[in-house]
Amino acid sequence: MVTKNEAWYAGETAVGGVLAPRASTSAVSWGAVLAGAAAAAALSLILLLLGVGLGLAAASPWANDGASAATLGVAGIVWLAFTQLAASGLGGYLAGRLRVRWRDTDADEVHFRDTAHGLLSWAVATLFTAAVLTASVGAIAGIGVKGAAVAAGTAATGAAAVTAAAGATDESGAKGGASGSMARTSLGSGDFGYYVDTLLRPAALAPASTTTPSTAPAGANPATLRAWPDASMVHADEQSSAALNRLLVRAVRDGGTLSPEDTRAAAQLVAQRTGLSQAEAERRVTETLQRARAEAQALETKAREAADAARKTALTTALWMFVALLIGAFTASLLATVGGRQRDLIE
Repeated sequence: MVTKNEAWYAGETAVGGVLAPRASTSAVSWGAVLAGAAAAAALSLILLLLGVGLGLAAASPWANDGASAATLGVAGIVWLAFTQLAASGLGGYLAGRLRVRWRDTDADEVHFRDTAHGLLSWAVATLFTAAVLTASVGAIAGIGVKGAAVAAGTAATGAAAVTAAAGATDESGAKGGASGSMARTSLGSGDFGYYVDTLLRPAALAPASTTTPSTAPAGANPATLRAWPDASMVHADEQSSAALNRLLVRAVRDGGTLSPEDTRAAAQLVAQRTGLSQAEAERRVTETLQRARAEAQALETKAREAADAARKTALTTALWMFVALLIGAFTASLLATVGGRQRDLIE
C-alpha cells in the first residue's frame, strides 16, 4: 500500500484513493524559458539594428548638419533602455504564460517560480545576444582601451622618433661619405626637418650669393648658371643640416634646451648659412627650440585629452549598459509573474 507522501515523491498524486500522474515533476519549464528567450533575443536584435540605422541617418560628416555627438549619445542610451524593456518584457511574459500549471502549489511558491522563469529567460536571451553580437560588444567594451592605446602611442611617437633620428644621425656621422643621404632620412623620420629649415632660413637683408659654379651640367640654361650650386656647396649644406639635426635631437632629449657650448655651435652653423650675426643666430636657435618644445607639449596635451575623453565615453557606456540590463532583468521577472497569473486563470 503506497501512502500519499510516498506517491508524491514517486511523481504521482493520490486522487480518491487512486494514484494519478502529477502534472509536472520539475519546478522549471525549460520549454517556456527557451521560447521566451528566443523571442526576447530576436526582438532585441531587430531593435538594435533599427537603432543603428536611425543613428546613421541622424549623423552627418558635414559641419552644422545632423545631430550632435551629445544628442546621439543620449538617444543611444534611451534606445538601449527601450530595447531592454521591450525585449525582456516580451520574453518574460511568454516564459510565464507558456509554463505548465503547478497544481497543489502554494501561491508564494508559484510567484517565486514565475519570477525565476522571467529571470532565466532574460539571462538566456542576454547570453545569446552577446554571443551573436560578439564583435559589436567587444568593440563597445574596448573603446577605453583602444583610445588609451592610441593616445599612448601618440604620446610615445615623439620619443620613438627622437630615438630613431638620433640613431640615424649618429650612424650617418660615422659613415662619412654617406652623411648627406642619412641626414635626409633622419630628418624625415625624426620630423626635425621643418625646424632645421627654420634655423637655416636666410635673413631678410642677407646679401645674395654671387658664387659661380666651376662646372655646369650639360644642357643647363645659361641664364641660371650664376645660381647653380656646385657639389661642394651641396655637401656643405647637407653636413650643416645633419649637424643641426643632431643638436635638435640632443635638445629634445634634454627638455628642449641646449648647453651654452652647443648653442654657440648651432648658432655658428646658422650664421654661416644665413648671414646673421652670432648674437642673432643664437637668438634664432633659442626661439626655435622654445617653439618646438611648446608644440611638443601641445601635442602631448591633445593626446592626453583624447585618451581622457575615450575613457569617459567607455565609462559612461559601461554604466548605462549595466543600468539597462538591470532594467531588463526586472522587467522580465515582473511580466513573467503577470503571464503566469493569467495562465493560472485559465482552466
